[in-house]
Amino acid sequence: MTTPLQRKSPRLPTWDYGTEWWYFVTICTKHHLPLFGQICDGINTLTRLGEAAFMQWTQIPLHYPRVELDYFVVMPNHVHGILILTSPAQSNSDAAVGQLKPPQSRSLGMIVNQYKGGVTRWARQNGEQDFLWQSRYYDHIIRNERGLYQIRKYIEENPLRYETEGVENVGEF
Repeated sequence: MTTPLQRKSPRLPTWDYGTEWWYFVTICTKHHLPLFGQICDGINTLTRLGEAAFMQWTQIPLHYPRVELDYFVVMPNHVHGILILTSPAQSNSDAAVGQLKPPQSRSLGMIVNQYKGGVTRWARQNGEQDFLWQSRYYDHIIRNERGLYQIRKYIEENPLRYETEGVENVGEF
């Protein structure tokens, strides 16, 4: 039971978020402030902080070799992306002796939190002292090809929708 000050976790309680799978995540700035850029005439122009958020996202696989990136976009006040958790890789030498590499961090939450921390560190080191993320993030377990297609389309069209609607709507998949 949760008290009035506790929020119910949005995570699926029966799901292991370290499972090899495809995940759609949305991470928002605190108070949805448009700190990453602006959209004008369908063109998404990123600030230095937005560019850092973009670069940090592209570097996730460097820090987590069992993570692959699919579609993603850095919007003025949030980031959408599809993360693919894969099985731990075997090097040729490991395969020869039948040993697996040590397990990598297995949690989607760990990956998202490390990403948020990396962007926050960049912000602090580059004069963006007021930058904050929302404390939580939205995730969706992609269930099938149809869902993957819808989410990819949603990510691609998000800049146009953001400009015309003015308010981010995560949507249901």
